[in-house]
Amino acid sequence: MQTPKPGQPVRGSRTGKPIMALFDLLGRSWAMGVLWNLAEGPATFRSLQERCETVSPSTLNSRLKELKESGLVGRTLDGYILTESGRDLLALLKPLARWSREWAEALCRDD
Repeated sequence: MQTPKPGQPVRGSRTGKPIMALFDLLGRSWAMGVLWNLAEGPATFRSLQERCETVSPSTLNSRLKELKESGLVGRTLDGYILTESGRDLLALLKPLARWSREWAEALCRDD
């Protein structure tokens, strides 16, 4: 599977609109989980796999490769890290996390 890139056809966009390329990337199995878990700090492959709990080694390897090619994840002596772009993206997603908790609470109240 090819890493989604703006300007190239991606799921939902033949022209590769940047937002659609991002949604294609983030919609892949474990992409968001990897980013969210790297927000805790650097992680080796094994420690990241433990943080992600149920991810298979092959899926984790694929997601890390794609996220590195996309400039969201980097590699240092300490392991995998979020790049500046990765940290910026997570900062934008944090309000969605808050909203999702409120949404979940509202759904529970309605039951």
